[in-house]
Amino acid sequence: MRDLILEHSGSAESAAQKTLKSRIHCTGIGLHTGARVNMTLLPADINSGLVFVRTDVAEDRAVVPARWDGVSDTTLCTVVSNEHGTTVGTVEHLMAALRGCGIDNAAIELDGPEVPIMDGSAAPFVFLIESAGMAAQPAVRRAIRVLKTVEVRDGDKLARLTPAAGFSFSFEIDFPDPVVRRQKGTIRLANGAFKSDLARARTFGFLKDVEYLRSRGLARGGSLDNAVVINRGRVMNEGGLRFEDEFVRHKILDSIGDLYLAGAPILGHFHGDKSGHALNNQLLRRLFADELAWCYDTMDSVDASEGGWNTERLARTA
Repeated sequence: MRDLILEHSGSAESAAQKTLKSRIHCTGIGLHTGARVNMTLLPADINSGLVFVRTDVAEDRAVVPARWDGVSDTTLCTVVSNEHGTTVGTVEHLMAALRGCGIDNAAIELDGPEVPIMDGSAAPFVFLIESAGMAAQPAVRRAIRVLKTVEVRDGDKLARLTPAAGFSFSFEIDFPDPVVRRQKGTIRLANGAFKSDLARARTFGFLKDVEYLRSRGLARGGSLDNAVVINRGRVMNEGGLRFEDEFVRHKILDSIGDLYLAGAPILGHFHGDKSGHALNNQLLRRLFADELAWCYDTMDSVDASEGGWNTERLARTA
């Protein structure tokens, strides 16, 4: 067993809402469609939240709010849709970057149905956001405070939210491949911890699954340029892993993105055990279905003075 605790310096999260200072553009391919897509991030007004805008469909069908109740598919990614059936897929890495950078209000224009995968992590999106700049807005930022424990299960898979003083996430994974095995990690989101400890962690998959996924119309844009690919106990990517425990870090990154579809930062502790996009969304639905389980709070009441990563890599148990 190995413990690693990383300390961070910097300021706590802002109590004011934030948007982008300027628009910024990028081009990439969709992980599942394999299609080229142009994406532009734009500033937005206070209290407007995060919205996707499909520029390749009719204007009256183009706006897709980034919301938990608009999630329409969770097969290997998170897909949001509107009442007209317009969809935007693979939103989780961009949503995680927006959460990690503290962006509350922004419009995301796309000329296709999927956010570009970039290198398979959130780091390129963090770079875009920082290049555009971030602007404080004259409105108080809200958080969603967890008041009591809420959880969902599916066999041995679990997703849970519990009351806590800050914003923290933990995760456990367990795969039979010796490259991954059993990993656990915990992070408190404050003082730059997302950028330094999670943003560069890439999505991952197994070579043996590629043919099957592509037969279902998935992973058509996947490659060693945008995913960690594992084959019989070996990482195929040149240069190997970015972190020894990159796999569990990425699972936490996914969870941060999925939970930011709540519409505000969640003040509480998330724990996932073999969870994925489906359980993450079910957890939000369970939370908001219980009026006694949550309430709105303001960011100026939150202690976010510490942040960092604590991870364990455990030997696989029989």
